[in-house]
Amino acid sequence: MPDVTLSVNGQDVTQQVEGRTLLVDMLRRGLGLTGTHVGCDTSQCGACMVLVDGAPVKACSILALEAEGTEVTTIEGIAAPDGTLSTVQQAFQDYHGLQCGFCTPGMVVSTTALLSENPKPSEAEIRHWLEGNFCRCTGYHNIVRAVQAASGQEPAGTKAVEAN
Repeated sequence: MPDVTLSVNGQDVTQQVEGRTLLVDMLRRGLGLTGTHVGCDTSQCGACMVLVDGAPVKACSILALEAEGTEVTTIEGIAAPDGTLSTVQQAFQDYHGLQCGFCTPGMVVSTTALLSENPKPSEAEIRHWLEGNFCRCTGYHNIVRAVQAASGQEPAGTKAVEAN
């Protein structure tokens, strides 16, 4: 079996993989990074979204060997090393941009990529960017609000959910 070497969340890793191993399987089974979810196995839902060299990629659509030499960021690498939530993660919490949480890692990773490319997206741009991420619980309203908040824009509707 061949080795694949890449950087995952800032750490260089080498893993022996079968040629048919998907990146999502290497991350989850090989490295124990289970925040990258497998939702559909058909590259439709976005639950397995990661950043590969800063670009959003569905980890179920790429072989681990294709990621050789790249920098991969999973949901586990989005927060600060001390565990402080990123601006995007905090906004998802504050504006309840989650419900069951299954799609949340992919949404957060996609939003992180969006704001890196377009720091002040319109509501239409947010909705377009997140088309590849399915949420079966929220109806997207609070997700869009969370993205608006993370971008420094005033979200439409009510204020952030207050912590008790």
